[in-house]
Amino acid sequence: MDHRSAGARWYYEAGHDTRHDGAEEHGYNVVRDSAGGQHSGEPSRRESQSGDVELTLETIACPDCDLLQQIPPLPPGGKARCARCGETLVSQRGDPLNRPLALTVAATLAFIIANTMPLMSLSAVGRESSTTIIGGAIEMWREGSEITAVAVAICAVLAPAAHIAFLLVVLIAVRRPPAPRWVGEMLRAAHLMHPWSMTEVMMLGILVALVKIAQLATVIPGIGMYAAGAFIVLLAAVMVSFDPREIWKRVRWADGSLPPMLALAGSGDGKAR
Repeated sequence: MDHRSAGARWYYEAGHDTRHDGAEEHGYNVVRDSAGGQHSGEPSRRESQSGDVELTLETIACPDCDLLQQIPPLPPGGKARCARCGETLVSQRGDPLNRPLALTVAATLAFIIANTMPLMSLSAVGRESSTTIIGGAIEMWREGSEITAVAVAICAVLAPAAHIAFLLVVLIAVRRPPAPRWVGEMLRAAHLMHPWSMTEVMMLGILVALVKIAQLATVIPGIGMYAAGAFIVLLAAVMVSFDPREIWKRVRWADGSLPPMLALAGSGDGKAR
């Protein structure tokens, strides 16, 4: 189907800024859906009379001006911008699966070390003590600060652990598409846990406390402190490199059918044979 014959407008950006002047670049385009279309992030699917799956484009609404536009497959590093307001709609990462998986594995190891090794040691009046993150929450509970102890345990231990575990399972499961439908539920669970993961807030509180007690005791940072800092940096790197769209492209649809990307690949293999 020729989208231009229906009054659609083409635009594409391949890793660099391009002004919209109605011209095509490199054969890749973002199409404004002048006839409406799907208001979703999933690609539409269409079959020809012969039963072959035809190539269709992903329809996305611009987050700024709400214009429905169709996005073609982008090369690594490519970007698609809105034809109306210029907002970036899609940015194709160079390695959407392997890099996030490697960073997630590293973040998991850092998280385990941060929660099993002492955060720091305090030495005052000839006495020395050390504790871990969960050990600090337990001591708060024993001292009568139950609400604070529960908040620390949830936001600094349980939520980050669940978040990183969900991401790890999702990234491993999609390596052999089509991924089962429960992968989508795990992805939603990871998104739900993310706002409750507040390890960086805990670290900020610890640093403030260290400044206040530095004159009263000798503070020695432990391995857990460095591991917690590494976990915060690695988790931020995971969020930057992770693209949920790449996951959904590989998840089996709710009706049990293959994702369009895999259906097209299977159709092409069948024709080749």
